[in-house]
Amino acid sequence: MITQHRDLRTGQPIWLARRAPRIETQLLVEDIRTDVAIIGAGISGALMAESLTEAGFSVCVFDRRKPVTGSTPASTALLQFEVDTPLHQLARKIGINDAERAWRRSKLAVDALRERTRRLQINCEMENRDSLYLAGNLLDKDGLEKELAARRRAGFETQLLGREELKTVFNIDREAALMSFDNIEANPRKLAAGYLKTAIGRGAKVFAPADIVAVEPAQRGVRAMTATGQTIRCKHLIFATGYEIPKQVPQKGHSIISTWAVATVPQKQTPWPQRCLIWEASDPYLYMRTTADGRIIVGGEDEEFEDEDKRDGKLPAKTKAILAKLKKLFPDVSAEADYAWTGSFGASVTGLPSIGPVPGMNRCYAVLGYGGNGITFSMVAAQIIRGQITGTGDPDADVFAFK
Repeated sequence: MITQHRDLRTGQPIWLARRAPRIETQLLVEDIRTDVAIIGAGISGALMAESLTEAGFSVCVFDRRKPVTGSTPASTALLQFEVDTPLHQLARKIGINDAERAWRRSKLAVDALRERTRRLQINCEMENRDSLYLAGNLLDKDGLEKELAARRRAGFETQLLGREELKTVFNIDREAALMSFDNIEANPRKLAAGYLKTAIGRGAKVFAPADIVAVEPAQRGVRAMTATGQTIRCKHLIFATGYEIPKQVPQKGHSIISTWAVATVPQKQTPWPQRCLIWEASDPYLYMRTTADGRIIVGGEDEEFEDEDKRDGKLPAKTKAILAKLKKLFPDVSAEADYAWTGSFGASVTGLPSIGPVPGMNRCYAVLGYGGNGITFSMVAAQIIRGQITGTGDPDADVFAFK
């Protein structure tokens, strides 16, 4: 096996209960050649395939599962530019210039994802949403004031709300919060399927199930082999395998943890003004959003272990804990679960992804979109790796490169 094999999720994600576009797949029964081979048919592989077919490359996508059935349907799809690690804390880890570059690129990626999705006419329940970042046990009001100063220095429009304003506008009892603007919510399954279908319309092929078990890079190309004996020859190969880390990709600074999420019954009224995305500066933290049919999607309670049986066994207790936190924050909502699920989740010491050429593997690239901004980082990856393959480069590639 070239990648780790994981049971990525358990339970019933809300997105799997909704219809999504059908993805045309093929069985790989003979050796093939292509410009670019992408391993992984989730959101990262989909964005990559769409971008590279637009650039004129022939593209083949391979997945050992059906497309868009790994981690992507487990996403709660709060598509935010705010990185998990607060900007003023990230500056202490990697330097203020690189921290600001990372945050700005994340903002550009959210904007690009919104604009590109609209231009491609992908129907994925995408809506613009502001974000409310609540004071918690990691950042109190003083901490949020430091974060406000750091964001404004970097050029981000951000508003600090005090206890009285939070209570009046949102009926939330916290000492402070930061308001950010123009993030996104979406249906991640429809989003990924839409980008894959666009790539297929330009000639891309999706092979599934196809399990890549070996990769041999060379000076002028890459050879990959499947478990059933077929050979793929390509000029470039991209690992877009999500939380199943390729064994030849550097893993230092990255880890797999466990997370849980719930979708409530439809609410009788809008649960909070503006239907903004809400998350908190706490550990473990809580995050939530609404859906078009009036539900609340709420998740968190992350724990730093990757044992799948242990993770799955905690689903009932974690569901109860998440709903209790929701009810405490908003006493008037119906905190009853219609859907509950758990999954593996990638974390990094900086909250940033690792994107780009794999050290020691010529013409091979990888996307470790770890941290709470997975889909946003997938867009960053599609932009950076396209620039590296086309030769145009990318001004921020060094910030996200494998160190």
